[in-house]
Amino acid sequence: MKKKAEILENARLPWRIHSMLCLLFAATAFPGAARAFPDQANADDLTAIPIENLLNMEVYSASRFVQNISDAPSAVSVLTATEIKTFGWRTLAEALRSLLGLYVSYDRNYSYLGARGFSRSGDYNPRFLLMVDGKRINDPIYDQAAIGSEFVLDIDLVERIEYVPGPGSSIYGSNAFFGVVNIITRRGRDFKGLEVSGEAGSYGARKGRMSYGLQNENGAELLISATGFNKNGTDFFFQEYSTDNNHGVAQGLDYERGQQLFLKGAAGPFNFSLAHSERNKGTPTASYGQVFNAPGSKVVDEQTLVDFGYRKSLAPQADLSTRFYFNNYKFLGNYIYSNAGGSPALTVNQDESASNWWGGEAKLVTTQLDGHKLVAGVEYQKSSPIEQTNFYIDPYVSQLNSRRHNSRAGMYVQDELQLSADLMLSMGLRYDHNSANAQHVANPRLGLIYQLSAATTFKTLYGTAYRLPNAYELYYQLPGAGGQKINPDLQTEHIRSYEMVLDHQIARDSRIRLSAYVNKVTDLIKLVQDPADNLYVFQNIDQATAKGIEIVLEKAWKSGSRLRTSYTWQQTRDDSTGATLENSPSHLGKLNYSIPFHHDIWRAGFEALYVSKRNTMNSQTGGYLLGNLTLFSDRLLKNVQISASVYNLFNRRYSDPVGEELRQEAIAQDGRNVRLKLTYSY
Repeated sequence: MKKKAEILENARLPWRIHSMLCLLFAATAFPGAARAFPDQANADDLTAIPIENLLNMEVYSASRFVQNISDAPSAVSVLTATEIKTFGWRTLAEALRSLLGLYVSYDRNYSYLGARGFSRSGDYNPRFLLMVDGKRINDPIYDQAAIGSEFVLDIDLVERIEYVPGPGSSIYGSNAFFGVVNIITRRGRDFKGLEVSGEAGSYGARKGRMSYGLQNENGAELLISATGFNKNGTDFFFQEYSTDNNHGVAQGLDYERGQQLFLKGAAGPFNFSLAHSERNKGTPTASYGQVFNAPGSKVVDEQTLVDFGYRKSLAPQADLSTRFYFNNYKFLGNYIYSNAGGSPALTVNQDESASNWWGGEAKLVTTQLDGHKLVAGVEYQKSSPIEQTNFYIDPYVSQLNSRRHNSRAGMYVQDELQLSADLMLSMGLRYDHNSANAQHVANPRLGLIYQLSAATTFKTLYGTAYRLPNAYELYYQLPGAGGQKINPDLQTEHIRSYEMVLDHQIARDSRIRLSAYVNKVTDLIKLVQDPADNLYVFQNIDQATAKGIEIVLEKAWKSGSRLRTSYTWQQTRDDSTGATLENSPSHLGKLNYSIPFHHDIWRAGFEALYVSKRNTMNSQTGGYLLGNLTLFSDRLLKNVQISASVYNLFNRRYSDPVGEELRQEAIAQDGRNVRLKLTYSY
């Protein structure tokens, strides 16, 4: 009989991604099909949009229906495919860290998102709701919002990113705590048939993608895309392990490789999508007390998302949409420990998690009542099973075998009420029930939006949100010193938020946004070590208050140049001690500037990112200023896009705070590195 580790390692979908490459090649055997359909632009080109039109941009994620960005009950930010190309962003994490109020930490394993002074390194981002095309993809084990190379999609398939800061539980439920990130993907019509992309960069990085998209005369469309990537990584010296194996140098353990598959189609009122990703990442940091520099230490993430949707107009002013989905997530961790008193000298500890979850939702949007835009919906999700296991392979010793089931249901309503020509009230309320702890939660949101003038909008916002403890926090336990124990009394986290937003169009080519907020968080969950038994345990230990001011300026020039620059001041303190929270910078500065040159054949995109010093568990990391530069052209050669990027242009040395599971308090980040990318369409 195979061991469980071998079963999980070999278990794969029957259609492998390399098989999809064959299908993509086969699709090109019918060139007439691609030529029969009209060409479509790949993405919204913000460099061609006047600033004044950005105030009228339509967004979806703030209210679950399409609305003008100035009417949204939040300070929504948008990034487009054009910006992704212009600034050479390789992952969702790199794109998000360019936005006002956001910052990212990386522990050589996963990327962690911080917002408005809150970031828990090592917690897998459960306080952000991550969506793809408006559909929740956080898994039911860790509630993970994967934003690094572990994200389920190739960033080349992203049409736009909408970020909604602040509490969103009034319409999305749990996890929409600090914000909502919605990834809107490209469609079959956005391709001119086959598109092939390849890139190579520092640390042995290489990536290949093949996509095929089409749309026929009646509007039916299909997109098929497959991606593979590999990176050797670099060797690291850790002072904390200087007296351990190899004198503190971790060799050959920073690698990663993976593959991604995406299908998306629509025909009439029906639509479907399938996304599958696998990532295998080496672990150089000896987390969880592993033997340092031991080959074989790694994590594997595998996720599959399947979704079917139907949309129907019930009346000229009423629209009904429904969907059904089935998702799966698997995690495998190889951890290397000393086998005291036995043989061989080292043994592998296998940590596994897996869950299926399925569900459905129905949503009605109507404007049949004069002065009202109403959205109402219901959702149901069943997670079965939620499995967590841990065992030593040789000799086999089981330490954890947890199998749970969970379901959640929610109903919500939001009304956009036009009180007068220049005053609108947005009111939302959601009720949720979760079977795991029989929690009944209601969360409201209010927004008063006043159009001071044609160029100025003022918003006053109030909202609450919650986050339920996830299965990992509730049920994961390991015996022995340095292990972990459960806390059956773990409570739900809550946040209460007050915010004011002023949007002003300075001139046709420039605008400014100013935000001020206060967030009060209670029962914040944190992993701590109990001195009584040296076991780690999740506890509700923090009551914190965050306050801040954010300002962003955008300007365009007739020459085609574009500027977006922002500054954030934030103060996030523990209410009981007055101390600034860990991994909470007081200042953030961002600059994104792009300019065409050489007869508009090329565009240069320069990005500057400033993050001030941050507290770690016992010390601080220094502040840093990064510069990234990308040269991009889609006009040098017909049907060819080419880009060259230099990241950390000035070779700045900096580190990010990390979680309790590492001996290090901060992990060094990459120095100067480069990437070359070529994309060909035909």
